[in-house]
Amino acid sequence: MPKHVGLISLMVVCSLWSMPRAAHAQALTPHTLQLDAAKLEKQGLSLAQEAAQLGQFQQFELALPRAKLASQLAPKNDKVWFLLGGLQLQAKDYDAAIAALQKAQSLNPKNADVLFALGSANFQQQKYQAAISNYQAGLQLKPNDPDGWFDLGNAYYMLGRLPDAIAQYNKAVSQNQKFWPAINNIGLIKYEQGDREGAIKQWQTAVSLEQQAAEPLLALAVALYTKGDRQQSLKLGEAALRIDGRYGDLNFLKENLWGQRLLADTKKFLELPSIQAALEQQGRPQPTQ
Repeated sequence: MPKHVGLISLMVVCSLWSMPRAAHAQALTPHTLQLDAAKLEKQGLSLAQEAAQLGQFQQFELALPRAKLASQLAPKNDKVWFLLGGLQLQAKDYDAAIAALQKAQSLNPKNADVLFALGSANFQQQKYQAAISNYQAGLQLKPNDPDGWFDLGNAYYMLGRLPDAIAQYNKAVSQNQKFWPAINNIGLIKYEQGDREGAIKQWQTAVSLEQQAAEPLLALAVALYTKGDRQQSLKLGEAALRIDGRYGDLNFLKENLWGQRLLADTKKFLELPSIQAALEQQGRPQPTQ
């Protein structure tokens, strides 16, 4: 800016100083941008929709920033907070997920799915009693949800409350007779309790409901092998691993609630030459120790 002040500029400065105080204040007050709250919320919902679509393709690095911004643009929308919490849960950012889900719950206490998601967050942090409370609260609002009963059964399972777990699994099946994961898990419990025949019946039922379900198929193969039915067991085991090679990993099986007795028998089964060949075809040449 020039060091000298021209005549016209000086006149302007003098005229400003001689103006009434109110006019002086008005002249210096900056214009403020008037934000349209409804328009911002609409933009937030659009971002949330984008985040949801990206989340479906596991693109969390792209989905999460959009969901976070959406929660800022539409802070009173419980569905946006639920989406954010769900994405953070999938990204295993549990503390952030719980905070977002609790915000969603405060905005809409009647959304059972939010409570189920809170239960999942606690379950994955091994806070099983807290998860049970979440699931039970969700089921009070949505008692016909088979997934809710199934998740509650899993929480009881992890606490070693096996009769309670079976009771919840049966409730899941009563809501959906084709809900094979609950039937499968009843088989897991029966096998650990030494009831091999009862477990086999459960897994046979699960396979009849979903022939492409690798888990009950492999469990059935292992149980039949321990029973002495070698030919049938190998056929089923190879089929299971072709469907999903992850089930050749003992750690993966443990994460899916397989107990010590079944894991020990499965380890022996996975070491069989024909099963090893099936694992090699899936890029898993050795079972995890």
